[in-house]
Order: sequence, then structure tokens, then C-alpha cells
Amino acid sequence: MKSLLALGLIATAFVLSSMQSFDSAKVFRVKPHNEKQVNVMKYLASILQLNFWYPDSDLHIVREMEVDFYVSAEQSNIVQTLMEKNKIQYEVLFPNLQEVIEKQVSKETNSTCRHSYTKYNEWHKISAWTARIAKKNPKLVSRIKIGNTFEKRPMYLLKVGKESGRGKAIFMDCGIHAREWISPAFCQWFLKEAIRTYGMDQNMTNILDNMNFYILPVFNIDGYIWSWTQNRLWRKSRSKTSNSDCVGVDLNRNFGVAWGTVDSSRNPCKETYCGSSAESEPETKAVTTFIRNHLSSIKAYLTVHSYSQMLLFPYGYTYDEIPDHDELNEVAKEAVQAISSLYGEEYKYGSSAITIYPSSGCSEDWAYSQGIKYSFAFELRDKGRYGFLLPESQIKPTCQEIVLAVKSIASYVLNQAL
Repeated sequence: MKSLLALGLIATAFVLSSMQSFDSAKVFRVKPHNEKQVNVMKYLASILQLNFWYPDSDLHIVREMEVDFYVSAEQSNIVQTLMEKNKIQYEVLFPNLQEVIEKQVSKETNSTCRHSYTKYNEWHKISAWTARIAKKNPKLVSRIKIGNTFEKRPMYLLKVGKESGRGKAIFMDCGIHAREWISPAFCQWFLKEAIRTYGMDQNMTNILDNMNFYILPVFNIDGYIWSWTQNRLWRKSRSKTSNSDCVGVDLNRNFGVAWGTVDSSRNPCKETYCGSSAESEPETKAVTTFIRNHLSSIKAYLTVHSYSQMLLFPYGYTYDEIPDHDELNEVAKEAVQAISSLYGEEYKYGSSAITIYPSSGCSEDWAYSQGIKYSFAFELRDKGRYGFLLPESQIKPTCQEIVLAVKSIASYVLNQAL
């Protein structure tokens, strides 16, 4: 046992030493107040390596928007000088990004092989957990392989619910963007809560007796592993692109709805690279194939992201309202009220293009285009204080409040489907 623990510590030390360092890199929050300042920000993005957190590219920068990005230590002085010269409001959220990265994951997380619902889990722990939880709860949970990633890792989803509810289902995925660790943490937490409270909580019991959940704990497995082993802030998948040394596709720009139009790039080196064609990526194809094969039963689609505390619904690629706008807006309103009832956290809600920013080829728009009316995207905590580096201490409260929102949506969908 001691030798195994020692090997684990050595492996962890190797991983930490091989990761890209963000030592002295700074995270800025900038708020331009006029068009001149907006143009300065876009100019900065054209001459420096600004790594955007919110929004996901300089295309969306407008007046009065809080813009979060990080730059290397070498370029941070240039940013600050230009901000001050042009009287642009800014603050430094993290003066040393590497220090925050190292604090996000506790030493206990790094040194133990055990899966934990209140810690961020590496992929091998999550993978083992999917098999274990299905084996322990055969009357309520089953594991289904839906495909393989680019690097040939199996993609498993977990079906939770009683046989009596198999005619109606909700599909929920987490971790489509690798760096958004709170997202997979939620899918794991939700499944745990569904099992734990079945038979005790009337609402959850009613849902699982009459409806199944298909839960994909980590959509972007290859990218998630890379975010643990090489680059904590990696976003895309890990697929290779012909005629380019740049790696990865933004899987949430790879769906076949308005593909390659708004807020997506044909440049493989960009964070929002949409792939060579719609559904070009094996991960995307695995999900779309499964959903198409189960369209008769899938009544809702939920995709979980971070950060910015929002609950979004279609459309993302146009400012036009969907035919079901008023109904989905009301469903989102009730879900957001459920969230705030626990810890008082405020979430915005509304159509994606208007509430956050326009984007195309996204999963919730695609699901809606397939006839899945109740299609929503969550953006979990926080609003930028920690961004993608949400501390482990916030996993439990974040997951607790979002469980309430999912139950709210599921109860509504179930009532409509009866």
C-alpha cells in the first residue's frame, strides 16, 4: 500500500512539473465605456496574446461589458500602460495566475486515489466511478457506451431512472469545454443526489419513476485530461487538424446548426475553431447519433458550462426569438428562482444571443432544431472572481443550488409530457 501511495505521489509530481506554467501571468477585468475604448481593446487583441475568459473572443466586446482575459507576465505591463493611457477602467483579478491554479486543487485531491463529490476529480477517477456507481445501483443506474473520443477513449453515459420512466428522458452533458471543471463536478453530484434521495424526496422520486436522465459526465474527455496534465486553461478537444500544427476543436461550435457562422473560427489555432465541418469530431458525432436515435423519448436537453451564472435557451446564433420563447423564458425564470432560494445567488436568464453573446454551432441550438423544445444551457458559478478556477469549497453549494434548478425544469417537462 505504501509503495502504491509513493508511486501515486511521484506520478502527481511528474504531472505538476510537466504542466504549462502561468507564473506571474495576470488576469485582467476591463470595462470599456465608449467606442474608442472598445476599439483599443480590439486593437490590443490583434497585437498581443490576450486569452479571453469572458467573452470568448474580442468580437463580442461592447461598451459597459466586463471583459476578463489573461496575458503573460511579459505582456502585462503593455496592457496596463495602454489601459491607463486610454483611461480604460480595469482591475487585476489575479496578479499571479499560477498561484491561483495551484490553490484550486487541494493537496488532499492530488495525493489520494479516492473519488470525491466535493473535490475535482481526474478522469481516471471519474471513469472508475461510472462503472462503480452503475454496479452498485443496478435497479436505478446503467452505463452505456456511446462512442470514442479522438484519442480512442470510451465515452460512457449513465442512465438513471426506473424502467417505468423509459418513455420520457432528459439528456444532460457536462464538460464540453475542458477547463470548466465545475461542470463535470455537477454531473457527478447530480447523479449522487438522484440515487441518495430516491424514495425519500417526493419530487425526485416522482421524476425518476416517470422519466430517465441520460447523463454524460465529461463530454470532452481528451481535453479534460489535458487540462489536468498539461494546460489547466485548455478549452478545446485534442483532435489533430490537417495542414496545421494547432490542436483541437471547440466542440460547442461543431454542431450542425448555423455551423461556422457567428462567433466561430475556421482557423484551427483559434479557441472557437469550429472544425472542418459540422459534426466532424467523434465526440460530437457520438452525442448527436445517440440523441437522434432516442428523439422519441428525449423531451429536454441540458448542457452545463461555466462561468457567469446564467440559464440560457435558444437561439444563440440569431437575435430572433424562438416560437417557444415565452414558455422557455418562464421555465428558466422558475429555475433561477429555485437557485436563489438556497444561497441567494442571482442567475440571469434568457435567450443565449441576447443574454450572453451570439454563437453558432452550439449544442442547445442543435437540440432545439431536432425538436427538443426544452433546451437549456447553464453557466455555473461564479461571475468572474475566480472564473474557471472556482475553489473546491464552492463545489457543494454550486451543485446544491443547480440540482434545484434541474428538478424544477424536469418537473415542468414531466407535467407537459404526461
